[in-house]
Amino acid sequence: MRQRIIATLGFCILASAITGCMTAFAAFQPENIGGSTIVITTVDAEGNSHERVLSPIEDDGTLFVAANHWPRAWYRRALANPDVSVTRAGETRKYQAVPVSKQERERLLDDSGFPKFAYLFTGFAPRQFLRLDPR
Repeated sequence: MRQRIIATLGFCILASAITGCMTAFAAFQPENIGGSTIVITTVDAEGNSHERVLSPIEDDGTLFVAANHWPRAWYRRALANPDVSVTRAGETRKYQAVPVSKQERERLLDDSGFPKFAYLFTGFAPRQFLRLDPR
C-alpha cells in the first residue's frame, strides 16, 4: 500500500510538471499571514525587485532562509546581489545574504527538521541555506 501511495504521488508530480500545472507541494507554500513567515526582496541584474514569501529559520539569534525546492530564482538573485530586504511583522530591514559553510549547512540540515517525505514533493532538490546578516 505504501509503495502505491508513493508511486501515485510521484506520478501526480510528474504529470503536473509535464503539463505546466502546479505541483501538489506548491499548494502548501507559505503565505505572508503575519505569523512565522517573512518576505524577502531580492534584486535582479536589471535592477528589478522581486518578493518571495519564506519560512525563516532562527538559530541563536541568527536568521537563516532555505531554498527547499527547484524554483529558486530568489536564491540565485540573493547570491548574485546579496543586498536583500526582509519584511517581518510589518517591519522591513536590510540584510546581507551570506552562503553558509559546509559545517553550518550540515548543522542546519540536522536541526531544521525538514521531513524526509518532503524531499519527494520538492523533486529531491538539495536544500541550500543563506544566513541573513543585518546591515
